[in-house]
Amino acid sequence: MDDKTVETIQMLMPQLGWATAVIMLCVTFHGLGLALLTHFVHPSDESQRVTHLPPVSVRGILVTLAIVYALFIIHGVEIWLFALFFRYVGALPTLETAVYYSIISYGAIGYDDVAMARDWRVVGALEGICGIILLGWSTAYFVRILGRIDIRRK
Repeated sequence: MDDKTVETIQMLMPQLGWATAVIMLCVTFHGLGLALLTHFVHPSDESQRVTHLPPVSVRGILVTLAIVYALFIIHGVEIWLFALFFRYVGALPTLETAVYYSIISYGAIGYDDVAMARDWRVVGALEGICGIILLGWSTAYFVRILGRIDIRRK
């Protein structure tokens, strides 16, 4: 291996290690958040479980809104985790820039990474992959949970 290859590998290893750690934290938080949300929407006590809920009822709308708000909160925390990481390592100059970059990356919209420190650009790119997976997970969860709600009590 030439010196340039060794230098590139040495630059990538910390990025990949830290990206893996932050992604694992986000995935764990996401899974726990969805589990908690499921507990509130579908209690384990069968007598409390709602089995049919008309979507155009007040209760149906409130349940749907609660799920959407909870999903936004979960994703917001994950975005902030990446943003705080970027500030902690000095990858971006300000908290505002870090939050903006994180929102754009998480949603895989894309952002000119000129502001990002070269040593941390791979983490930003991996945040996009993480965000797409977690947004997809939330979408599948949302469709599944709403499809399981029904108002006939068991």
